[in-house]
Amino acid sequence: MKQKSVAIRGKVRLIPVVGALLMMLGLLVSGCNPASAPSPNLPAADKELAVQGSNGAGQPNARPIVLGFSQLGSESDWRKANTSSIVEAAKEAGIQLRLENAEQSQQRQFEAVRSFIQQQVDVIAIAPVIESGWDPILREVRQAGIPLIILDRLVEVSDPSLYITFIGSDFYEEGTKAGKYLLDKMSDAAGPVGIVELRGTEGSTPSIARGKGFRDALKERDLLRVIQSEAADFTYKQGKEVMRSFLKAKGKEIRVLYSHNDDMALGAVEAIEEYGLKPGKDIIIISVDGTRKAFEKMMEGKINSVVECNPLLGPNLMQAVNELMQGRTLPKKIITPESIFTEAMAEKEVKNRKY
Repeated sequence: MKQKSVAIRGKVRLIPVVGALLMMLGLLVSGCNPASAPSPNLPAADKELAVQGSNGAGQPNARPIVLGFSQLGSESDWRKANTSSIVEAAKEAGIQLRLENAEQSQQRQFEAVRSFIQQQVDVIAIAPVIESGWDPILREVRQAGIPLIILDRLVEVSDPSLYITFIGSDFYEEGTKAGKYLLDKMSDAAGPVGIVELRGTEGSTPSIARGKGFRDALKERDLLRVIQSEAADFTYKQGKEVMRSFLKAKGKEIRVLYSHNDDMALGAVEAIEEYGLKPGKDIIIISVDGTRKAFEKMMEGKINSVVECNPLLGPNLMQAVNELMQGRTLPKKIITPESIFTEAMAEKEVKNRKY
């Protein structure tokens, strides 16, 4: 076998070529070891994923999808159930969720979205506090090349292509269902029927659409009249306070309460009882959401009807995120199926309430 010589400080040292080849082979084998450290050039987060994300065959799993979600707040049991559904669904789907709660502040939602852009998340989802004012920030999202999903409440934008899809309820239809129930309930009413309305957050999609759907349904009968309407921010406390003010101003003129969500309706029930009237009897109560607490009040005869609005949107959102990342096209609106319930249905249905 031929040998090559290397001169070192005037001496001759012989290195077998086969030895050098064996050394190189050893390096190559160690480099294929699945337990070896990831490249030092990877960012810290990706290094962790490269080590922890390997499967039994020694092949690294793909980096998980990262979803940035701006939740509008935690003002009601419905909203809390909505957040829990999203957190649980993300975990089940293996999607990394970065959740920011704006606590009813649109400005905080803007800040959260800009943070998601800086983090280079894969998808952004927003449950907007109100409809207006979104054009500039959504343009920033599009410029960053990140697909955007609107959840639960709509946004009013000049260019609908600024978001991919809306996932949520048909709020106008919810209002229409409430109105149609009242038309049937008061079909034998001889004189004027005074209605008070507890609206949600001013400028929010459900507040706008639930009110319009309800009024449009009532156009069939002039005797059914909304005599007072006020925003109560979807909260129990405000629902109680505003109902107190209605009773003080209109008293026994009030024959119907239409509440845009269950929390406000539950607060109003307490105010009506404190006033000395019987909720569900002296004042017909129609609410929207379908929480367990509202069904329990229906069983007691204190709420007459509840229009369902499903908060469990997590699985829908995660499916949409996965399909987006696979390059699929989504419909512009994904509407969840919902129903309406009455006192007669409450006892049978209450056990099915998951929120």
